[in-house]
Amino acid sequence: MAFARLPLWVKKPLTENSTTRDVRRLLGALELNTVCQSAGCPNRWECYSSLSVTFMILGTNCTRYCRFCGVSKGPPQEVDSGEPSRLSAAAGRMGLDFVVITSVTRDDLPDGGASHFARCIQELRKLQPKPGVEVLVPDFGGRSELCSLVLEASPDVFSHNVETVPRLYPAVRPGADYVTSLKILETAARHPSGSVVKSGFMLGLGETEEEVTSVLRDLNDAGCQAVTVGQYLRPSLDCLPVAEYVPPARFRSYEEAGKRLGLCALYAGPLVRSSYRAFEMWRRVNGDHYSKQELHSEPGCQGLH
Repeated sequence: MAFARLPLWVKKPLTENSTTRDVRRLLGALELNTVCQSAGCPNRWECYSSLSVTFMILGTNCTRYCRFCGVSKGPPQEVDSGEPSRLSAAAGRMGLDFVVITSVTRDDLPDGGASHFARCIQELRKLQPKPGVEVLVPDFGGRSELCSLVLEASPDVFSHNVETVPRLYPAVRPGADYVTSLKILETAARHPSGSVVKSGFMLGLGETEEEVTSVLRDLNDAGCQAVTVGQYLRPSLDCLPVAEYVPPARFRSYEEAGKRLGLCALYAGPLVRSSYRAFEMWRRVNGDHYSKQELHSEPGCQGLH
């Protein structure tokens, strides 16, 4: 079976330049992974060009077999104890104002990798000026104490994606549970860290408009302040086929629905991904009053050095 022809609104040129090459060289030299590359994100060259990456920690092999995801599946790798310090070094050399960290799911680890997330945050907090930090975590098997372990390191944004509507979980996210994901978000919303709580999901897998609105309502009720909604694009023939390419007008209608529900920030669009314009979204939740100078003691993002 071949890939279906993409509509114009989901096509994006992949243009490499000196900055993207510098970013890839730095990541290679420091032996760091990004979900941008591993999952084949369509925005990766745009993000690399603006010195924005989403680091992927805890290896490149996921222990779950979600049928939407292009990340490699297979036996997990050893946890790299030096990864947090190298990640911090990369963020410092790139002059990042805002750092996004995600991971493969590590059901093999006793703490699901929560302590590794916490160490990454702690290492980033040593940088001067300190960058903002967003973590996009797996469900940790629904264990609230593991979410709290990450939250105690005080990320600026705590994100966990529900990925799709509950009816489609058996086909899209076998091994995961919608209610468990909502409980993770509720745990974060109640935690005294004050982290912004964020989630995201995909369209084009066979969901109905009523189901999408229901998920937005559930996320708002769970305490989410920020939500991303994007188009599912089939990473490989081993993944689920696209049921529908959702037109931009419908994405705009979901943004309006999110506003009516009271969500602080909702980005919806064909090429929106969970970390898309993450710094901008964090600022929006905080009333857009955090300038670069207010976030740091001095301007950052000075480029690779």
